[in-house]
Amino acid sequence: MVRIGLAMLQGARHEHAEALRAASSQLHLGIEIVELRRALEVDEHLDCLILPGGESTAMRKASQSESLLSALYSWMEQHPQRPVLGTCAGAILLANPGEPQAPFLRAEISRNAWGRQRDSFEAEVEISLDTPSGGRISPKVATRDRFNHKPLPVSDTSPLHNNSAFHGVFIRAPRFEQSSIECTPVAMLGEEIVGVLDGSRLALTFHPELTGDYRFHRWLILQANASQ
Repeated sequence: MVRIGLAMLQGARHEHAEALRAASSQLHLGIEIVELRRALEVDEHLDCLILPGGESTAMRKASQSESLLSALYSWMEQHPQRPVLGTCAGAILLANPGEPQAPFLRAEISRNAWGRQRDSFEAEVEISLDTPSGGRISPKVATRDRFNHKPLPVSDTSPLHNNSAFHGVFIRAPRFEQSSIECTPVAMLGEEIVGVLDGSRLALTFHPELTGDYRFHRWLILQANASQ
């Protein structure tokens, strides 16, 4: 059983949970999703973390009362080999955690660098990350949770292998400062790097949880399972 900590700060966190469940079904590996809202919920027994997209400034403010971000950063420092997936704003939090915390990525990043909300776009992204294959699953209808939230329906369009482009969803997306990148590029939009891997930390400037492609979530689960 892989225990996945999902930071419930803001953004498409529920969609990440649905993608994780789909990916675990493809891999035939059991998971437990631990919703993290307070520092006390970040414990030693988590096998990996997800920092979802949203608005990074709002995330920092929302975390202050329960000290969630500082607890997540402490966990990452204490467990450098355990995988972390940061998407969009989550990538910002990894690359620019704020003083006095040292960055978790050897890459600089700029907020909203593609423009405003109306400048959001979708495009095909080339992936070089070695993501695990998975089997087909039956589409499931998401039910409302205890907060009366119902995630968007997620269809099973996920490629079973890593030989096709990924449909990237860029929403007020950040951009990596290309000349600053000292870690491994794993996702390319034309000539631009939009995803990097630094050790066990995977940062994407787009939203894989808003697609039916679960390659990155399969990668996270399998990496976490291997690090147990």
